[in-house]
Amino acid sequence: ARMALAVTGGGGLALFAGILLLGEIAGSYELSVVLEAGAQIRSDPLYTPALLLILLGAFTKSAQFPFHFWLPNAMAAPTPVSAYLHSATMVKAGVFLLARLYPALGSSDLWFWLVSGTGAVTLVYAAAIALFRHDIKGLLAYSTISHLGLITLLFGLDTPLSVIAGIFHIINHAVFKASLFMAAGIVDHECGTRDMRRVNGMFRCMPITATLAIIAAGAMAGVPLLNGFLSKEMFFAETVSHAEPISWALPLLATVAGMLAVAYSSRFVHDVFFNGEPVNLPRQPHEPPRWMRAPIELLVLLCLLVGVVPAWTVAPLLTAAAGAALQGPLPDFQLALWHGFNKPLLMSLLALAGGILIYALRRPLFAWQEQLPPLHPRTAFERFYSLLALNARRGVALVDNGSLQRYAALLFAFVVLLGIWAYRSGPAGGGIRVPALVADEAAVAALCVLLIGAVGTTALYRERLLAVILVSLVGLAVTLAFIRLSAPDLALTQLAVEMGTIILMLLVLYYLPPRSAPKSSAARLSRDLLLAIFAGSGMGLLTLLMLSAPFASISGFYLQQSLPGGGGANVVNVILVDFRGFDTLGEITVLAMVALASQALLDRLALPAPARDGDGRRWASDLHPLFLAMLMRLLLPLALTVSVYICLRGHNAPGGGFVAGLITSVALVMQYLANGSDFAQRRLPQRPAPLLALGLLLAAGIGVASWAFDRPFLTSAHGHLRLPLLGDIELATAMVFDLGVYVVVVTVVVTVLSGLGRLSQRSRLGDEGPA
Repeated sequence: ARMALAVTGGGGLALFAGILLLGEIAGSYELSVVLEAGAQIRSDPLYTPALLLILLGAFTKSAQFPFHFWLPNAMAAPTPVSAYLHSATMVKAGVFLLARLYPALGSSDLWFWLVSGTGAVTLVYAAAIALFRHDIKGLLAYSTISHLGLITLLFGLDTPLSVIAGIFHIINHAVFKASLFMAAGIVDHECGTRDMRRVNGMFRCMPITATLAIIAAGAMAGVPLLNGFLSKEMFFAETVSHAEPISWALPLLATVAGMLAVAYSSRFVHDVFFNGEPVNLPRQPHEPPRWMRAPIELLVLLCLLVGVVPAWTVAPLLTAAAGAALQGPLPDFQLALWHGFNKPLLMSLLALAGGILIYALRRPLFAWQEQLPPLHPRTAFERFYSLLALNARRGVALVDNGSLQRYAALLFAFVVLLGIWAYRSGPAGGGIRVPALVADEAAVAALCVLLIGAVGTTALYRERLLAVILVSLVGLAVTLAFIRLSAPDLALTQLAVEMGTIILMLLVLYYLPPRSAPKSSAARLSRDLLLAIFAGSGMGLLTLLMLSAPFASISGFYLQQSLPGGGGANVVNVILVDFRGFDTLGEITVLAMVALASQALLDRLALPAPARDGDGRRWASDLHPLFLAMLMRLLLPLALTVSVYICLRGHNAPGGGFVAGLITSVALVMQYLANGSDFAQRRLPQRPAPLLALGLLLAAGIGVASWAFDRPFLTSAHGHLRLPLLGDIELATAMVFDLGVYVVVVTVVVTVLSGLGRLSQRSRLGDEGPA
């Protein structure tokens, strides 16, 4: 599993980078636009790197040489998984990608040599290896690699007929290879082993299964009257008709590969179902239950029907798939059993005869193969993986030393340098221009003085409680700035965040020393001061640079489309739940992950509860004053009412699900603070996962529902409903999305409170610590 993940995952990253380049060349990431821009893509200087990256992803997914080694090791999976994996799913993703992107990337010399060359090497190499495998699933796995190489070679030949042949073989291979893997699973299940040196003579024990497997193996070998014969005939025809410079080599290579396919198919049939008596089998083999054999019967029937009457069975499907791949008129082609005496038929006869001859001479071939030095790409991969892991640990050790100052320095330096690079690599600007202020200078100056004073005082205070309060003062000053700059939604959000976080920080301070550590050395203070100056001035400079850069503002679009397109007058909320709803969905997903991570951390944390404060005084006997507790209990329904109001009005006035969730969270935090952890633990849910899932399903479900009306994901709908007495009521599906945001935000805070409550219960020693 690790090998498959590493190889295909690495190829997936390369594929992602190639797709990004492809979209940049075409000017769009819409597949229809990209497929129509083939000439533009091939003439672009970025075509070569984009093609290389995309082919790397395709070759790793479809196990092309030299990335083939992960697939035979995947045969350790259970047989139904192997049948699905090796015939229709992951391994077909690469060749499917080649077919889908052929109009955009094909028809170039680079495509021809890279794709056809890789496919040809994989075709012959894997077919030769398959002949010498003793494990049934090992033989079938290498035969899968060989057939994937055949399909890749067909796409690389770069003609419309070769593309059609490649698609046809994708279909045929999925059918006969799935049936063969399930037959191998039956043999393994009934015999207790897959070693073909021990599994012999199974035709006498399971004649029906043997007959089905023989027919499927015949399709794999390209025997007439079966589906594999038709696509292999098309393959031979394409190799014969290809022009110079490899007109002589391609037919020879195809015929040799066909001989090897017949040889390993013959070995599978002869060794497993004939070849004498079984040798020391762990179990007594017999026919499997009826329904275990039913899928093989259906697939083998398809092999026969497609092989005998292809025009009635597979032709419509093949025509539709080929039309999608070629994005144009299809060439004339005919699916038939008989095309007369021609070169492809001669190649098929040579392949059948040569394959039988190779299998007849298998003993000297096996003796020769055993004398060859072992070639194990898996060993090379494991060495590379170990070296990579070792260097990764060394690299992490350089920065991961527990120093928060070093983490902050690296983080801020990287962000600032990345921003400067992005600015310099973008379009040239007109220098730094200070943007016009929408507030008067006196208000801005007063807010700056307040912020600088709060930050400076926070840095000088050594007592943690006062430092936390002063930090909240910074947040409140930012809230005032938002109000003065006419940003009520941001002001509401900032105020609710400050209220919630300050109380949570006060709860966490209980487990920390009451005072900070002694002052650091002058050198360390100087370094921290330089870091702060660099980070602050760098971020300020980046902000000015970005604001000074010429760009077309999108704000006018949102202001114009908010009401007609999103059904709301509050542009900020409409952006969050409609225009950029996918971003918001990602953000609440991250919040849900943070909640689960915090629960896992708090459940494993054990901190001693301090019996006295920093001055040695015992805790007060009245930890939770009755007046405060009753006041907070009365405050809860009021806060819930306000949060519902804020949530419902958010589409047309300042508010929304996020702010409403924060208001509810503040009320719950106040309940915890006023009544204690035991009170809260009895009332708060201890397992947040169902609530988090509910919130995410509400937000994502309303997006998926738009698909039912043939609209893009998260397209909102809105309208008006007139009810008696209530009058005209506006309804919008974005309200459901906002409700999902509300549920996730509240559940995150509830998760932290529940974790702190359990931590408090574990940490108390007797009755010394407060509850």
